[in-house]
Amino acid sequence: MKLPRRFFQPLATGAPAPFRDLPVKLERMIHFVPPHNEKVRARVPELAATVDVVLGNLEDAVPIDQKEAARKGFVAMAQATDFAASGTGLWTRINALNSPWILDDLFEIVSQVGDKLDVVMVPKVEGPWDIHYIDQLLAQLEARHGVTKPILVHAILETAEGVANVDAIASASPRMHGMSLGPADLAASRGMKTTRVGGGHPDYRVIADPTQDGAVRASAQQDLWHYTIAKMVDACMANGLKAFYGPFGDFSDGEACEAQFRNAFLMGCAGAWTLHPNQVAIAKRVFAPDPAEVAFAVRIVEAMPDGTGAVMLDGKMQDDATWKQAKVIVDLAKLVAEKDPELAKTYGLA
Repeated sequence: MKLPRRFFQPLATGAPAPFRDLPVKLERMIHFVPPHNEKVRARVPELAATVDVVLGNLEDAVPIDQKEAARKGFVAMAQATDFAASGTGLWTRINALNSPWILDDLFEIVSQVGDKLDVVMVPKVEGPWDIHYIDQLLAQLEARHGVTKPILVHAILETAEGVANVDAIASASPRMHGMSLGPADLAASRGMKTTRVGGGHPDYRVIADPTQDGAVRASAQQDLWHYTIAKMVDACMANGLKAFYGPFGDFSDGEACEAQFRNAFLMGCAGAWTLHPNQVAIAKRVFAPDPAEVAFAVRIVEAMPDGTGAVMLDGKMQDDATWKQAKVIVDLAKLVAEKDPELAKTYGLA
């Protein structure tokens, strides 16, 4: 076990010191881009101004014969676009640790655009040992190439073993940024009987008890991912990280996508993946607090400036616990307002 005083020491001579706290950034959506596609890549400079995070995907969605093209395309994309100017994060999802491409992914990307890269997303993380490997390797590459700020690590929970080890993964390294739910691979790993990518399933239901008159019994669809999201959120928040809903695969069903994103938001997720342009507007709408909630939260914070005591607002008691809830909403509203002038006016924070 590494002692606490050594936890924040760089793992390679010359590597930048790890962050003590995560940089405060708005990350409502992680927008996936296939960097081997030149037409899509050409639109990235325009796209960067409209999303919170652009992620160059090198993993599963990239055909084997396009892996090198995707890696080179990501480097070109990073070099051609000033992501910092629009306050947009630059991430990449590298290939899995058991693949033959991961070393080239990290060696080439860190050597050429390491100072522009904010986060490396690691797929199929099974335990803290996976994070330790990436942590050490990134430190060596940062030192070798003179990278001045630490590259953060984001884990995808997409195996049963990863979910079982979620707490250890969350506390494995000061590089940890957060985690995302990977429902498709996780469903396969668990032996779940669904081919859907995220979202619910019509057969996963509860049914009311039978009545004496034989009336039709009420039934309601349940959320397959509620337990896993809650477990992920707890692990992340206990360690100062961010939790994210992953992909919602049915691009044609915006209503279901919005419902799933909203459930994740209410449970504590900071954002979600967006795989199609029509999901960006949904994420912006969902992962920003409701204006009425913001207005009431502001009243609570103003009525209890130091967060202690108790007050009555609209016939409801507010105390230190509700002050903390209100503070979460107000802080998020301020962060959203910095990037969205229209919402800033709606919130009264302009």
